[in-house]
Amino acid sequence: MQATYAATLFDEWIQLGLRDVVVCPGSRSTPLALACASRPELRVHVRIDERSAGFFALGRALATHEPVAIVVTSGTAAAELHACVAEASQAFVPLLVLTADRPPELHGVGAPQTIDQHELFGEMVRCFEDPGVARIGDANSWRSLAQRLWNSAAQQMMESSSPGPVHLNAAFVEPLVGEALELPAPSAPTSVALSRIVDAANLEDLRVLCVAGHGVSARMVDDCSSLNWAVVGDATALGTISYFDPLLRDTRFAEEVKPDVIVRLGGMPASRVLQERLREWRVRTIGFDGAGFVSDPDRLVTDHLAGAPDPLHEPKADGEYLRLWSEAATHVGEWLAKVDEEDTLHEISLARCVVEESTRRDIPLVIGSSMPVRDVEWWTPTRVAPTYSNRGVNGIDGVVSTALGVAAGSRAIGLVGDLTMLHDVSALVDGLGDAGGTGVLVVADNHGGGIFSFLTQRASVDDARFEQLFGTPRNHDLVAVARAFGHEGLRVSTLSQLRVALDAACGRSGLSVIVAEVPSRDENVQLHDLWNEKVKSILEGVR
Repeated sequence: MQATYAATLFDEWIQLGLRDVVVCPGSRSTPLALACASRPELRVHVRIDERSAGFFALGRALATHEPVAIVVTSGTAAAELHACVAEASQAFVPLLVLTADRPPELHGVGAPQTIDQHELFGEMVRCFEDPGVARIGDANSWRSLAQRLWNSAAQQMMESSSPGPVHLNAAFVEPLVGEALELPAPSAPTSVALSRIVDAANLEDLRVLCVAGHGVSARMVDDCSSLNWAVVGDATALGTISYFDPLLRDTRFAEEVKPDVIVRLGGMPASRVLQERLREWRVRTIGFDGAGFVSDPDRLVTDHLAGAPDPLHEPKADGEYLRLWSEAATHVGEWLAKVDEEDTLHEISLARCVVEESTRRDIPLVIGSSMPVRDVEWWTPTRVAPTYSNRGVNGIDGVVSTALGVAAGSRAIGLVGDLTMLHDVSALVDGLGDAGGTGVLVVADNHGGGIFSFLTQRASVDDARFEQLFGTPRNHDLVAVARAFGHEGLRVSTLSQLRVALDAACGRSGLSVIVAEVPSRDENVQLHDLWNEKVKSILEGVR
C-alpha cells in the first residue's frame, strides 16, 4: 500500500511537470526513493549530505524554473534542510520537500532517528501536509494531495505569484519495500490560471529610476528600458545599467540624477549606497508586484501596483534622464576596458573576467554572497547570460551546491570566496553526480572573509581579535582539497592565467576548481576606494 501511495504521488507530479528529484540515502524514505527511481521521466540526483542536497535542489529549480523534489529520511536528515527551505522561501524558489517519518506510535517512546517533524519548517513553507500512514481508504485523496503541494509550490492558482517550498511529512511503517499496485485513476487538475488587472504607472515625461532586484526577468528589464526608465539592478538582473554603485558615490552625480519617481521591482540590490540615495531622495516610489515580493526594508514604497510595467500601455518617460545615466556608465566602462588590458589579478578584475567568460559562452553564472555578488553588481558590464545568487537570505551556505545544481546536465560557472567554498565543501563529495555536465568553480582566495574588512568591525576591533572573530583565515590548500575529491584543481595568479584556465575548464566535462590568488583583504578595500575616486574624477572630467 505504501509503495502504491508513493508511486501515485510521483505519477501525479510527473503529469504536472516534475522532472528533477534529489534523493538522500535513508531507510524510512525507501518508498519515496524507490517510487521516483522507477520512473524514467525523472532525473534522480543522489547526494549523501542533506544540507548540500537541499541547495543542489534549489539550483536545479533556479535553472529549470520548475518545482524540484527532495527526498530525505527522518530525524536530523529532515532538520538539515532548514537552511535551504529558508533560502527558497525568501527567494521564491519552488521546492517539494519530502521528509519521511516514523508512524505516530513510535514518537515519544525513544525510537531511533525520530524527532517532532510536524510543521518542522514553520511558516517558511507555502503548504504543510502530514496525512499520516497511507491507508487504502484514502487512495482517492492521494492525487489531490500531490496537486495541492505542487500548486502551492508553483503558486499557479494565486493572483500574486509567490512560489516557494512546500513540505510533505510522510509517515511510513515497516516493511518499507513493496511493489506498487494499480494506481488510482488520474483526476482533473485543479490548477486554474486567473486573469489579473495590471495597473499602469502613467509616468509620461518624468525622470524615472527603476530599481530591479532578485526575481526580475530580462524581459521586464527590456520593457522598462523601452519606456525610457533608467534601470539599475542587482547582480542577477540582466540588461541593467552598469556601475551604478560607484556612480552614486559621487554626490554631485547623485544630485544630477535625482529622479521624479522610483519604480521598484523584486528584491533589493546589495549596494548600501543605493539604499542611502533612495532614503535621501524621498520621492514617490511605486512597487510593482509582477516580479514577486517587493523588498522595502526602509518602507519607502508609497504606491503598490499589480503586475509588471507594460510598454504597450505605459507612456514613455524622459529620455534625457536615461541618456544621462547611460553616458555616465559608458565613460566608466571605457576606462575599465583599458584597465582590463593589464594582467593584474584582484577581486574586481576576477569578477569582470568571470562575467566576460559567462557572457562570451552564454554560460549561466552563480555568484556567492559577500564580496563576489557586490563586485559583480558594482563593477562588471551588463550581464547577459542567466545569473543566479542566493539572495533570499544572503547566506554563504550551500552556494557551491547551488552552482552544481545549476550545472548538472548542463553548464555553469560559480564565483565564490574561499570561506564559501570551505563552508560547503561537502558539495564536492558528489560533484555533478550522474547528471554530468560542466561545472567551473572560481574561488577568490583572499584568506578569510573579505566583506568584514569593509565594515566598522575592521576599524573598531584590534587586528588579532578581528582576525580571530571576523577575518577567520583558514590555511587549507584549496587546490589540494578539490583534487582530494577527484576534481580538477589549479591555481592562477594573473588575469592571463585565469583566462587560459577558464577556457580549458569550460571545455571539459566534470567539475573544475580554479583558485585565484588575490591581494590581501585590506588591499582590496584600498583598491575599491581608489577606483571609486577614479570614477569621481571621470565624472568631473566629462562635465
